[in-house]
Amino acid sequence: MSVKGIDVSVWQGNIDFNRVKSAGIDFVIIRAGYGNGNKDKCFEENYRGAKSAGLHVGAYWYSYASTIDGAKQEAQAFANVLSGKQLDYPVYFDIEEKLQLSLGRDFCSNIITAFCTEMEKHGYYAGFYTSLSALNSIVSDAVKNRFTLWVAQWAGKCSYSGKYGIWQFSSESNVAGINGHVDMDYSYIDFPAIIKNGGFNGYNKAHSTNAPATPKKSVDELASEVIAGKWGDGTDRKNRLSAAGYDYNAVQSKVNEKLGGSAIYYTVRNGDTLSAIARKYGTTVFAIQKLNAALIKNVNLIQVGWKIRVK
Repeated sequence: MSVKGIDVSVWQGNIDFNRVKSAGIDFVIIRAGYGNGNKDKCFEENYRGAKSAGLHVGAYWYSYASTIDGAKQEAQAFANVLSGKQLDYPVYFDIEEKLQLSLGRDFCSNIITAFCTEMEKHGYYAGFYTSLSALNSIVSDAVKNRFTLWVAQWAGKCSYSGKYGIWQFSSESNVAGINGHVDMDYSYIDFPAIIKNGGFNGYNKAHSTNAPATPKKSVDELASEVIAGKWGDGTDRKNRLSAAGYDYNAVQSKVNEKLGGSAIYYTVRNGDTLSAIARKYGTTVFAIQKLNAALIKNVNLIQVGWKIRVK
């Protein structure tokens, strides 16, 4: 499944979102601001217009942060701007400034994590935006797997081999209702269902008053699919199963049973990170560390060959 969207800012001027909607656009990601507390002058107008037209809405913050504290301050400013609003697409950290990218992988990975984690504390479903070249060179695998990804590659096909939710495929598209060029995107994840059902981005967690529909697949069948990697990892897995109407806890319990009973162990392999292992088994880094307290002193330092308990 894919749906088409756009991302906009003050640079698009006055937008007729009803015409945008009629042109086949499903969602819009709106710049809320940039740097340390600078609100986009058209954000409020764009938000109201997009919502009124029935478009799905997300938001992004263009970063100039040069420190972790700076990234956290930008996140706080973002949360302040978004207060009282409901967004059914993620909130994104836009990292593309040359100075930031020049500071290397550790720096970029750390400020992405700092910003997105801060937004999560405020109840938002957070991700980050960057170019394909930056993604492949200055973002760690742990961060790529931790937060939802919006990747920019202006081409006929996205060549990124990892998981991503949105692909920005053009910066020079034309859409009815907008004067001049606009960025165009494809989304491959049902973000509105995940966000609304999960109670993120200003929504209350959904509680159905009707009897749940009978699942199309059994818990045993779903568990086999999870093990095969068809339902993602960690939070993504939980959100996707819940959005599809399944009992995540029941499915995960069956997964644990299939993988070997109450205690599950994993042998660390080359390239593994503790966060990736945690997502694979539907747990957390700190839960694994607690189970292996005598072995894992630093969650960022694990060794190939270690046999660790994950459940």
